[in-house]
Amino acid sequence: MYPVTQLKPYSVLRRVQVIGSAYPNFSGSHTLDGEDAFGSFFRFEFLPRLSFVHVSIVTNPTGNVNSDIFSHMNRRTFLSSVGAGAAVALTRPQLHADLRKMKITRVRFYQNPRSRPMFNQSFHMVTVETDAGITGIGEGGSRDTIAECAGMLIGDDPSRIDALWQLVYRGHFYPAGREKLDALGALDLALWDIKGKALGVPVYELLGGQSREHIECYSTSFPKKGSLKETARACVEAGFRAFRTSVAEPPDGAAFNSHQMVRKTYDECVEIREGVGKDGDWAIDYHTRLDLPDAIRLSTLIEPLEPYFCEDLLRSENTEVYRELRAHVKVPIAVGEQFGDRWDVNRLVEQRLIDYARVSIPNVGGITEYKKITTLCETHYVGLIPHFTGPVGEAALAHVVTTFSGPVLMEILGAGPAPEPHLPANYDFRNGKIWPNRRPGLGVEFDPKPLQLVLEVTERTRPIPLFHRPDGSMTNW
Repeated sequence: MYPVTQLKPYSVLRRVQVIGSAYPNFSGSHTLDGEDAFGSFFRFEFLPRLSFVHVSIVTNPTGNVNSDIFSHMNRRTFLSSVGAGAAVALTRPQLHADLRKMKITRVRFYQNPRSRPMFNQSFHMVTVETDAGITGIGEGGSRDTIAECAGMLIGDDPSRIDALWQLVYRGHFYPAGREKLDALGALDLALWDIKGKALGVPVYELLGGQSREHIECYSTSFPKKGSLKETARACVEAGFRAFRTSVAEPPDGAAFNSHQMVRKTYDECVEIREGVGKDGDWAIDYHTRLDLPDAIRLSTLIEPLEPYFCEDLLRSENTEVYRELRAHVKVPIAVGEQFGDRWDVNRLVEQRLIDYARVSIPNVGGITEYKKITTLCETHYVGLIPHFTGPVGEAALAHVVTTFSGPVLMEILGAGPAPEPHLPANYDFRNGKIWPNRRPGLGVEFDPKPLQLVLEVTERTRPIPLFHRPDGSMTNW
């Protein structure tokens, strides 16, 4: 008998043989040509129970048995140990069933001189270190917000990601606002990076595995190639799904006359549609510049030009205004760039007042919160078009949207990501698309030397008492 972890990666099952099942009709050889290890085990789900089981897994056409699993088990333990454990081991032999015991020992914050000036679009770097020698990489926050959040993680188990998210989000009694969420998101990325590295798998495997082979992207500020029409055409020819424009801007120092800007924007959109052609796509960002009447007017004008989406048509403070807008326009609506956690966007999604959610990482609070938002969106058939973020945040977004079954479009600045001196390895981008890779964790490598270390946290903090339910889960003080 050979341990299941000796199977080659990505083995294709040829036969699963069950001997001694409580159900005679199920015993014997079951051919599964062409199925992967994950898919094959789901065939056991219909069985009420299994008792004495001997499973032979054959992965080559010669009939040689590569692995036996021999055990006395009931249905539940069979499904958990084989369906979850053995199947994962078949595809990733180095994956262990249990995470090693770890504690968070230190959090560091590095100032990135190339970070954007907006507080909630920070490209500063965060590392979370453990006593097991595994360091997680995150991005976002400021020195002050990281300082307030990081001490709450010291001494805790980094694998309990959701529990730590709740702790930081609620552990100061007042729920985190959007600025603090950005810092929480940076730490959350690092925790997911640690777990992926500890298990030797990319984060998307921990979230359910791939739903798509690559991630389509659109370009914002694609390099000029002559006229607007020629630039839009070049963008699509470079492999991007869509070219993005925005509501026209007045000359420097001139007043923003919305009526004039609507007319100018429409003319530019006509030129862009001609550039991308009938098979290409384009999108437009209103940038919250217009009031309701002008947003309706522009949306009506460009509707025949078939934009892929129209972004941030109105200011974001009062989301109820989208109920009124929705009744007057037919263009696809994308909203959320300025939002934080799920409670900022849930009504827009649940009431189908938008077609695409623009919320992003780390702004929502990291992977943990973004994954919950994607589930909300999938429930109500709302797609994902996250706003662009820093390179590590973009890598994290790629891991989550890879596992999402609905429509996805990611934003890329220019013709593609520029090299980052502090990131020797990052997400894989080519031909206008992002491609999932097999590097463990977030798949990002961090070299701190080009950046400035400005904060180091090693002391544990608990600013208020914490209450827990009898089962150990957290409740508010």
